[in-house]
Amino acid sequence: MKVFNITSQKEISSQAMKADTFMARLFGLIPRESLGAEEGLWLEPCNSIHMCFMRFPIDAVFMDKNLKVIKILENFKPWHFSPFISGARGVLELPAGRCAGRISLGDVLEFR
Repeated sequence: MKVFNITSQKEISSQAMKADTFMARLFGLIPRESLGAEEGLWLEPCNSIHMCFMRFPIDAVFMDKNLKVIKILENFKPWHFSPFISGARGVLELPAGRCAGRISLGDVLEFR
């Protein structure tokens, strides 16, 4: 699926996948060695993430139930845990550096 920033009118990802089962969310990107520039993973429901066993950093975009961006963790490194993000309904995981100039707090995203 594609991810589009309605606020800035910018495409964020043209190859996002959705992880909406417990196992898909638990393992997320762990089996991967990297993410391509246009790839992403949307975890829903989700209000915190872990980077255990990850091999690469990511940008993590936390959104509320209306897909409004409420927290961004840029260049989030392996073997770290995010805080619990109050009000978060989902997280979009992107390649490290992908958020810069594309996503800001308060933006609204759309998944197509």
